[in-house]
Amino acid sequence: MGFRTIKITKRAKLNLTMGFLEIRGEQTLKVFLDDIDILVIDNPAVSMTATLMSALMKKKIKVIFCDEKRNPQGELIPYYGSGDSARKVKMQTTWSNSVKERVWTVIVREKISNQARFLSELGKSREEELLESYIENLSEGDKTNREGLAAKVYFNALFGMDFKRDEETTVNAALNYGYSLLLSAVNKEISYNGYITQLGLFHDNIYNPFNLASDLMEPFRVLVDRMVFESEFTKFETEEKHVLLHLLEKEIKIGGSKQVLTNGIRIYVRSVFDALCDDNPQEILFYTL
Repeated sequence: MGFRTIKITKRAKLNLTMGFLEIRGEQTLKVFLDDIDILVIDNPAVSMTATLMSALMKKKIKVIFCDEKRNPQGELIPYYGSGDSARKVKMQTTWSNSVKERVWTVIVREKISNQARFLSELGKSREEELLESYIENLSEGDKTNREGLAAKVYFNALFGMDFKRDEETTVNAALNYGYSLLLSAVNKEISYNGYITQLGLFHDNIYNPFNLASDLMEPFRVLVDRMVFESEFTKFETEEKHVLLHLLEKEIKIGGSKQVLTNGIRIYVRSVFDALCDDNPQEILFYTL
């Protein structure tokens, strides 16, 4: 599997040449396909050959396309991420509501725990204690919406009591951009493992083609929150987006080893599927910093 995130920001033509991604722009550069994990097309003036797109899908390289405002707009996903994808999808449709609720509960608990740890590091003990109380009162399937209550306390502690997630602000633009990168990375691993992204555990929006990724990405959101909080962006344009793109190269610990974030997501997603198939949420591997 690749390890590099490549971002194309200027007008260029992309070709496949002897197993290399050839980038023809102001200069001609070549990158070995096997080294690439994610390719971000950040300029609508970039063109690609069909031969290259086919090779990228065969190599399971995630390709993210940005719009004219340089925000992620879509992605390239192969139909077949695994040789036994038909069996995996059939299995996915038979996961019981009980196991899905228990796995979702574990994921939510980890998400809130990560938020509480971050607040603790910032010395916000009152808010941390409140989040810890939500964890203690978390019901199976989070039917009392402790996650939503925790999010309100958490974001207000980070960005002020007037902060709202649905407003058009620099902070929200940065958060949304970072979350979209996480969502895309998780989508890639879901597809790679042979499952489909539409069928979620908790998320069930008929207009969301990525319900499952929306579920699985939750514990990683705090990594975006950290970067946005620490960066203190006063605007969110190309340079700031480049800063957040480094998120995918961040080093974490998971399964007893250090991994870059994209590899860590790969390990985590596989463990979630093991937990769902074995009806054992304890098999989920979560990361630490």
